[in-house]
Amino acid sequence: MRSVRILAVPLLLLVACSHAQPTPPPAAAEKVSPPTPAPAPAPAPEPVATPVAPAPIFVSASVYFDYDSSDLTPATRDVLQVVFQQAQKQPDRDIRIEGNCDERGTREYNLALGQRRADAARQYLVNLGLDGSRITTISYGKERPRVVGDDEAAWKENRRDDLVPVSRESREVSQASR
Repeated sequence: MRSVRILAVPLLLLVACSHAQPTPPPAAAEKVSPPTPAPAPAPAPEPVATPVAPAPIFVSASVYFDYDSSDLTPATRDVLQVVFQQAQKQPDRDIRIEGNCDERGTREYNLALGQRRADAARQYLVNLGLDGSRITTISYGKERPRVVGDDEAAWKENRRDDLVPVSRESREVSQASR
């Protein structure tokens, strides 16, 4: 009996194991494709010329003065700062500072005052770092009024320095003709 028991236990295990686990469902057929080669790198794009902003054009500017004064006002300094920045970006351009006065005062006095005004603007630009050899000054006194009139509005417009860009070539020709 003992032998029957020994045989019955494995037999029971065999029968129990065969029914205890369900058969796994058939695996879905996976489509396996052969490995594809890596795509060829895209050709480098053609270089495109990036538009470069043109250098700011150095334009004429005017700065204004109080009556009978060559002192630079804060507004005058602001304009001169912009002129300095433009001049730094265009080293092939020089500056001519033209001092002007209103009609009051003698011709001689206004020529001297116009020169002091031009010299004050020049010195400010030099102090900012602009090469003094790039700056020329001239005084026209009261000879070149911007506005004709005998009132404060006209006089105010005429008390000024005009900062005019000049090319080096024209400056050299001008100096050679003297």
